[in-house]
Amino acid sequence: MNKLKKVNVQIVNAFVRENKGGNPAGVVLDADDLTNEEKLLIAAKVGLSETAFVSKSAKADFKLDFFTPNRQIAHCGHATIAAFSHLSQLNKINGFQSSKETIDGIKEIILKGELAFMEQQAPKYVDVSEKRKLILESLSLNENDLIENAPISLVNTGNSFVIIPVLNSEILKKIKPNFDLINDISNDLDLIGYYVFTNSENSESDATTRMFAPRYGIEEESGTGMAAGPLACFLYDKLNSKKNSFLIEQGNFMSIPSPSLIYVDLTIQNEQITKLMAGGKGISVSQKTIEI
Repeated sequence: MNKLKKVNVQIVNAFVRENKGGNPAGVVLDADDLTNEEKLLIAAKVGLSETAFVSKSAKADFKLDFFTPNRQIAHCGHATIAAFSHLSQLNKINGFQSSKETIDGIKEIILKGELAFMEQQAPKYVDVSEKRKLILESLSLNENDLIENAPISLVNTGNSFVIIPVLNSEILKKIKPNFDLINDISNDLDLIGYYVFTNSENSESDATTRMFAPRYGIEEESGTGMAAGPLACFLYDKLNSKKNSFLIEQGNFMSIPSPSLIYVDLTIQNEQITKLMAGGKGISVSQKTIEI
């Protein structure tokens, strides 16, 4: 009879706001001996939107693999912040800089006090105007709900999201997502999901958002670093917000609100974004033992 393997999973809330809310991710340390099939099974049993598996790397300080309950994903913002916050709190990181190896290359990590930041690529934009009507239909929105002269855009800084600008928080709150249609559009455009935003009513932040990713088993997520990066680029490039630091709110309009704060710093050269760092604070909240 095969003996069950026990795996410890730390649950860390990333992008917490005043030490509350945030987006929970699983973090598994010393994952070198786990197969991808085992990682997927663990992620499914943990049941969170993403779980990060940390192992040794010959190229960076740590190797990270990310799994949703139904597939592997190249990057995950909140699980990266969760993992490096946890590693920092365990004193496994020396100094203020670190790095991660993923299936998509090496990325820089910076620690600023209690905040962890991850590197993302310069943005790439794709015209999705032919899908505009269908995208609006999938959210029960119409043209009058959108910010004028702000195109719906696909933005990729490592993962692809469709950025959708709406007029105000009441419209953002009233969205009724058709998850089957969002899933179909996400498959057609090879998206992680949608990032819908409006200008924040909080003077300290730049935007408040909602994220839908049914293609990856996530109906709505409370904090998405890999989407906040594209949004900050969109604000700079498409809405002419000529600043290099943005503060993004998320999670306020979920059925069970879980307020999150995501910081994004842009590196600008000759008015062009060359890279960005997205980050926030992570707090360990509990631990699970998974048997496989």
